[in-house]
Amino acid sequence: MRSSTRVGVSALGACALLAPVIPVAQAEPEPPKQAEAVGFGGAVSSVDPDATRAGLEVLRRGGTAADAAVATAAALGVTEPYSAGIGGGGYFVHYDASTGRVETIDGRETAPSAAGEDLFLENGEPIPFDDAVTSGLGVGVPGTPLTWQRALDRWGREDLDEVLRPAEDLARDGFVVDDTFREQTADNQERFSAFPATRALFLPGGQPPAVGSAFRNPDLAETYRRLGDEGVNALYSGDIGADLVRTVNQPPVDPASGRHVRPGAMTTGDLRDYRVLDQEPTHSGYRGLDVYGMAPSGSGGTTVGEALNVLERSDLAAADKTGYLHRYLEASKLGFADRNRWVGDPAFSDVPTERLLSDEFAASRECLISDDAALPAPVAPGDPASPQGCAGGRGGGEPYEGPNTTHLTVADARGDVVSYTLTIEQTGGSGIVVPGRGFLLNNELTDFSFTPVTPGVPDPNLPGPGKRPRSSMSPTIVLRDGRPALALGSPGGATIITTVLQTLTGRLDRGQSLVDAIAEPRASQRNSATTDAEPAFLAQPETAKLEALGHRFEPTDEIGAATGVERLPDGRWLAAAERHRRGGGSAGVVLPAP
Repeated sequence: MRSSTRVGVSALGACALLAPVIPVAQAEPEPPKQAEAVGFGGAVSSVDPDATRAGLEVLRRGGTAADAAVATAAALGVTEPYSAGIGGGGYFVHYDASTGRVETIDGRETAPSAAGEDLFLENGEPIPFDDAVTSGLGVGVPGTPLTWQRALDRWGREDLDEVLRPAEDLARDGFVVDDTFREQTADNQERFSAFPATRALFLPGGQPPAVGSAFRNPDLAETYRRLGDEGVNALYSGDIGADLVRTVNQPPVDPASGRHVRPGAMTTGDLRDYRVLDQEPTHSGYRGLDVYGMAPSGSGGTTVGEALNVLERSDLAAADKTGYLHRYLEASKLGFADRNRWVGDPAFSDVPTERLLSDEFAASRECLISDDAALPAPVAPGDPASPQGCAGGRGGGEPYEGPNTTHLTVADARGDVVSYTLTIEQTGGSGIVVPGRGFLLNNELTDFSFTPVTPGVPDPNLPGPGKRPRSSMSPTIVLRDGRPALALGSPGGATIITTVLQTLTGRLDRGQSLVDAIAEPRASQRNSATTDAEPAFLAQPETAKLEALGHRFEPTDEIGAATGVERLPDGRWLAAAERHRRGGGSAGVVLPAP
């Protein structure tokens, strides 16, 4: 998302960590971001060059893809603090070259034990959404630190302190503020100003940091040091966690701000009881390939998989571009209708994951698609338990999901691959920094439905004690004959699912390179009357033809910010990122090669 330059760190990567600190005025210019890199020894793709550099440093010294993914994620917690950090959660998908298996870690945040279905209701009515966003009420128990430790335990070679060290140094030494970081800070200035700890960190002198100034976070550096030295229990059962719980329950708001901030009801027991979940991925076949994603509580794996199953019944390679885009939009519409009805936390609801991904169910949904007209939206969900016939109908609306998150993709020399999406929800999460600890709290509980999406119809995504809110994060790994073909993911709230689906079909069906498929103008249909579309998508001649079929488009500046890696036939890794979205991404390899 954001371009940054490590203060005192040259472009030479790992070796430059020994360089002396250089004043900001004399800091080396950052090398141009590259959207594509090809070579050997492993690859890293993220939205930030400092984070990519941290991952490559770990790979160069022999670390695994899991080691490098944690190092990259920790660095993103420094340079992308409004998108991710140890105050949030995420989904970690891993391919193990030694076993040929894809496995996942569900590190999604959970609701405190005191949360009920009425969490966001007052006098029987939903509270204003903005009141939930900036509050202790919307904060879930974070899963990111335990996700990191679990990934290292299962697939790593390095200890937590080793993989956190690049990020710790980055937080202490600083990076150079760019336009995007300043803009995101300015967009949050009013609510950040209400919290003294947030204001002190992100609004020095009461204003967003100046472009070109050094941004340092010594509190976060110390927090990383503590986690490295003492382990993640420093948060889950130690004084860092005690500070976190106190901040949730007694939001440290400045009375002079005039802002009313609703408190949460988290306990230290909620932190101690938190567990990440090892679980099997979703799996769907697509044109001879195996596509793996995140099972519920994530909705990305089921929704991307169902849409691919629907699309597999069409020859997208032979279709003209209008026909391809029409089918893509319609499959997305159907997938979201079924996602909204059936997907939630499987510990609380009977989620029919296998039936949603069955060929029989896909056939019962695909037959609704006509080449001559768009389905009127919202369409009704199907019934995975009885997938006969071709019944249509009208359905409910689309729940809101915050648009900001970050994604990283890593491969190592051995052939292990990681696709990892992590988040704190809104840009800036709850807006509340834990005093003295240097990280923002999430507002992930706002991903719950406040009330049922369709009145009178069961909604599996209502709040509950210990429940994980449904997420659209869609880290994905694709195998060909049991070996990695590509991996990708994206931020973007509910548009993550459509970004991954459009990128996959662009690469696998339309013959685009991975970097071109990522750069392709995007549209996101989520079972609503209008489809969000980027300006470049609207400028295409095919858009008028799609409108003639009944599609209606709503302009939006930007959708997603994908990253991916691909294994080339000769054994080289290709890392790919955005060319322009969110300032461009950062793709790197250990040993560049033509």
